[in-house]
Amino acid sequence: MTRTIAIIGAGMGGLSAALRLAQQGFRVLVFEASAGPGGLASSFEIDGLAFDAGPYILLDRAGLEWSFEQLGLDLKSLITLKHIEHVYQVEGEDGIRVRIFADLDQTAEGFESRWPGSGARYRRFVHTTARIHERLRSLLYVSLPAPAELVRSGALLHFAFLLRSLESVLKRTRLPKPVVEALGIWTHVAGQTLDQAPSPLAFVPALIHTTGAYYPVEGIGAIPRALERKAVEAGVEFRYGVGVRAITCKDGRARGIETTQAEFVAADAVLSNYSGVGTYLELVEVRESVRDRLRKLPLQSPGVCAYLAVRNKSEDLYLRFRLPGGGEMCRLLVTPSAIAPHLERDGWWPARLIAPMPHSLAERGAEAQREFLERALAEDWWRDQIREHRVVGTRTPTEWSLRHNLYRESMNPVMTSSFMRAGRIAHRSPWVKGLYLAGSSTHPGQWVSFCAISGILAADKIREDLA
Repeated sequence: MTRTIAIIGAGMGGLSAALRLAQQGFRVLVFEASAGPGGLASSFEIDGLAFDAGPYILLDRAGLEWSFEQLGLDLKSLITLKHIEHVYQVEGEDGIRVRIFADLDQTAEGFESRWPGSGARYRRFVHTTARIHERLRSLLYVSLPAPAELVRSGALLHFAFLLRSLESVLKRTRLPKPVVEALGIWTHVAGQTLDQAPSPLAFVPALIHTTGAYYPVEGIGAIPRALERKAVEAGVEFRYGVGVRAITCKDGRARGIETTQAEFVAADAVLSNYSGVGTYLELVEVRESVRDRLRKLPLQSPGVCAYLAVRNKSEDLYLRFRLPGGGEMCRLLVTPSAIAPHLERDGWWPARLIAPMPHSLAERGAEAQREFLERALAEDWWRDQIREHRVVGTRTPTEWSLRHNLYRESMNPVMTSSFMRAGRIAHRSPWVKGLYLAGSSTHPGQWVSFCAISGILAADKIREDLA
């Protein structure tokens, strides 16, 4: 008898899980409240210009290749990836600019010319973190590493490193403050501070200078669209515009789902690609002690975004960060024309102005979110880079939530060092039999590739349990 799996959400985790399970002979039903796949990794058009919807800006190519290989797919034949040579620039409130190139020597020489001695220190930092990352990478591809895996991978040799914060790691480099701020800029995007951030964020420079930073020439949304096509070919049934109201349980086991259309769908297992915290607090009953623990997790806001049509093509810079000072998170101008000039339409190119926002500020309501967005738009630094522009669309956390059904207008729990060490949220629920979870809350990272990996790992847990 064919087993039925109900999947909540067609984000990257839900898509990869759906394809994996269909390939293994399961009947797979995917329920997605939005009109299409991808969630915050989707793309859309305004005035003929193509935009990435969410805050994703770079790809971990190695992780994405692993995911596609596990699904029997050839990444190169499905997605055209562009290698980014000039990855990003960070400008501090003092006007000092730090540039990060794909080429390690070019980056280090830029540091050395301004801060003598920093070039060699930066090279040592990158070589050291690259070695640690290479030794630990295999742990990304297992749901919960067993002690034997920790020994075999050499992870125990870096146990002290994993216990440290990113701030501690960067402080030991003795690099100039502007360089440290540039290397730690991703903590702003992830909604955390350097002292909260886990040490593996120090791997980002190593990845940029080794594997490289990439961007799909057709936009981030090309990835979920490719997975959806392959899932349909494998027999996965998608039901768009249909949300899930509850996960139905009997005798402590998930038995199916109830849709927002008051329909009960029986299933042998349920996989949620909805928020990990939201799944337990909104869709299924668990004991109060579990709920209390999950309520205490700090949440990450998707921030605000303005979608821009700009006249001038960016010649080199894809990402321009600005640190406004005063303890505020960064601002980011994304100009895909630097790496995908074909996106031009009638002399206009797409761009995005992104401003990460603390979740505490987002919870003050739509008016506070809109004021924050308008303040970011009024700043001069990004307009100095653009000859002519017009704002063609905006998104606030409230607007993103309405479109993508976010839990409390958040993306996921903030990936603090303590949360990462605790193991994140498990792929196989320890509290409800027959319930499985995928998405960034279940994996130690927030790349698109990590979400895909999480879906594969969750699907494999289902196969193990139902085989």
